[in-house]
Amino acid sequence: MSKTVVVLGAKGRFGRNAVEAFHSADWTVIAARRNMVGSSFPSSVELRTCDVMNVSSVQKACLGADVIVNAVNPPYTDWAETVPTITENVISAAKASGASVMIPGNVYNFGVDMPSVLRTDTPQRPTTEKGRIRVAMERAYEDAAVDGVQTIVFRGGDFMEGKDTGNWFESHMVNKIETGSMVYPGNLDVVHAWAFLPDMARAMVHLADVREDLARFEDVGFDGFSLTGEQLKRLVEKASGQTLKVRSMPWGIMRLLSIFQPMIREVLEMRYLWEKPHQIDGSKLQKLAPNFRPIPIKEAIAIAIA
Repeated sequence: MSKTVVVLGAKGRFGRNAVEAFHSADWTVIAARRNMVGSSFPSSVELRTCDVMNVSSVQKACLGADVIVNAVNPPYTDWAETVPTITENVISAAKASGASVMIPGNVYNFGVDMPSVLRTDTPQRPTTEKGRIRVAMERAYEDAAVDGVQTIVFRGGDFMEGKDTGNWFESHMVNKIETGSMVYPGNLDVVHAWAFLPDMARAMVHLADVREDLARFEDVGFDGFSLTGEQLKRLVEKASGQTLKVRSMPWGIMRLLSIFQPMIREVLEMRYLWEKPHQIDGSKLQKLAPNFRPIPIKEAIAIAIA
């Protein structure tokens, strides 16, 4: 089975990890993004410029691909305008190249009434604009299956990786642990789903390796780490050697600021994810990728705060 992957959005958080994971698994990797200035990929990774809003550019970038990883993640405020077009263009490129599409999914598809365990057959009833956009995007890929396009949605929780990568965990929650302080956005006894990105990207490679055995549209959950705020605090304390005082997220101040700052308004919309206990069922992944082994949680936390 041929093993060439094009990673769209290769400089983003998931994209970087996908490039590294596929490269480490001896795939031929093509990293694509509008601007590759400052990229630090291995020399064997081919770099291609790509404007994801331009269908011919996406088709050209994906020439020769067996797998297309759509890791493009526009700012929240641009989703309504950009996601539908990006989706159409990636589907068009997949039709032209015959490639399978792989997408890092999230839990936005499930609204405020979501159950505590999210399975592949859990009804998707989004209650936010971003959730509705994600559901529409996934349905477009599912509809493309009748035209022969295979799509694998790999659904994970909140991203966690390393320091200075711009994710929510390191930039807002543990960015002041040196002073003995940690911020937690919700109740400390509520379970929250986390995805350690290096693990999630490695697991995606396992799915890519068995894609010929999968349906034209697959929804696979990545269970990652399911932790209460208190459990996360204790793990961070052990990894950092610090005794931490937990401060709450200043939601009231953020609500006031949201009047003038659209991005904060978008963040506020997702507050329910910190109030509703949820975890992702990973049983399907375990069946499809029995040899995948996640990094121990203590090691992952240590990397995330290093």
